[in-house]
Amino acid sequence: MSIQIDHLSFSYGDHQVLKDVSLTANKGELLSLLGPNGVGKSTLFKCVLGLLQGYSGEAYLEGESTRQLGAKELAKRIAYIPQSHYPSFNFSVFDMVLMGTTAQVGAFSSPSKHHMDAVDAVLDKLGLLSLRGRGYMQISGGERQLVLIARALVQKAKILIMDEPTSNLDYGNQLKVMEEMKKLAADGYCILESTHHPEQAFLYADRLLCMKDGSIIADGSPKEVLSSDLVSRLYGVDVTVRSFEEDRVCVCVPRWVVSN
Repeated sequence: MSIQIDHLSFSYGDHQVLKDVSLTANKGELLSLLGPNGVGKSTLFKCVLGLLQGYSGEAYLEGESTRQLGAKELAKRIAYIPQSHYPSFNFSVFDMVLMGTTAQVGAFSSPSKHHMDAVDAVLDKLGLLSLRGRGYMQISGGERQLVLIARALVQKAKILIMDEPTSNLDYGNQLKVMEEMKKLAADGYCILESTHHPEQAFLYADRLLCMKDGSIIADGSPKEVLSSDLVSRLYGVDVTVRSFEEDRVCVCVPRWVVSN
């Protein structure tokens, strides 16, 4: 599965948010979209998911325009994992994940034993089986994010869109979530995620796209793209990007620190 976005633009009234955005995310690839608040990352995702209409340009899933796909057909191909999720009811972890099978079940049918076994298998795969009966709102933020990933996996969609999947997580849970995402890409999933963390993108992403003022201003491997000038341009801060461990890790340091 792959996503292709061609010359997509979108405006909220007179305010243009996306300006001629084009990108491709392929099977087996973790593609990180880096940029500050308000540049259109979430809006781009909502256009691809069919949650926003009225955009110009096109978004394709394996060559088919998303405009031609209904909600159920989209759900069979693409799963969305929001940056935070607070349901109205304290569903169990098992039931939260089971909701991912909705697109596979008829309108007047219930999930089968096959679907329930699939839920347990995914919970086991992500190390969540011990939380099976716990309330979703009674587990940690990192565990909730992994539950949402589990729900996406039982949905059986091979394209995952993740909107800031590590926001509001502590450092340990950030690493756990990113490591699971990297494993899923290695298993053949196509993953498009947004992030505010240059260091995280450098460490885990196969490709990095940078957005500013609604446009893509850089596209390439993290090692090729991530520079002091780019990060300073994106976030309006004066930083130096330093790499170490044979260029496998990078950190962004305020320039006043390294100049003293």
